[in-house]
Amino acid sequence: MSRAARLLDLLQLLRRHRRPLTGLAIAAELGISLRTLYRDIATLQAQGAAIDGAPGLGYQLRDGFLLPPLMFGADELDALVLGCRWVADRADPALAAAARDALAKISAVLPPERRMAVEHSGLLVGPATPAEQDPEALATLRRAIRAEHRLRIGYRDVHGETSQRVVWPLALGFFDRVQVLVAWCELRGALRHFRTDRISTVDDLTERYPRRRATLLAEWRAEQGITADGI
Repeated sequence: MSRAARLLDLLQLLRRHRRPLTGLAIAAELGISLRTLYRDIATLQAQGAAIDGAPGLGYQLRDGFLLPPLMFGADELDALVLGCRWVADRADPALAAAARDALAKISAVLPPERRMAVEHSGLLVGPATPAEQDPEALATLRRAIRAEHRLRIGYRDVHGETSQRVVWPLALGFFDRVQVLVAWCELRGALRHFRTDRISTVDDLTERYPRRRATLLAEWRAEQGITADGI
């Protein structure tokens, strides 16, 4: 592996993790010595990479340092193409359009041979028959998740009984046929899951809920046995 490729792999590894990584862990994953790692980190820091840490303390890449999309590898491009095509086929119109736009922007800055690989990718998304859902309601859910706003929803349970809930939306889970809202339910005083095709009304109360979404989402992950990198 060339030194340039090794430096890019080091940056990608640091960007992939949210917590500081020890030098030993980084060196083991990259298959290099600690001495080489320290030298590579010093090189990246000298070139402007915002890497915090020191030997014995661990290393972390601060937010805001971006790798250019020209550096995407073949497998990374396959993942992006497949993911964008899945969203374009399964999500509500606004999110589907955003997925197509994102893929077009990525393709536009790639070198010609990589652009051809994206445009003629052999990774396809099979047909699906998603449940009927209100596109505007889904867009409202996504906006409320980003803004950490309380929502009032009308919800129909599996028995067809409808109730009014005030919830704190945390995340949307996407499946082939349905989407599931993960939220703190004020009525139940607990984290709950709501199928979006059973949500009849959505009103954004335009006020932030009292706890941070990241904290609540961490609690939900712990309940579900999901690691931070798993979703």
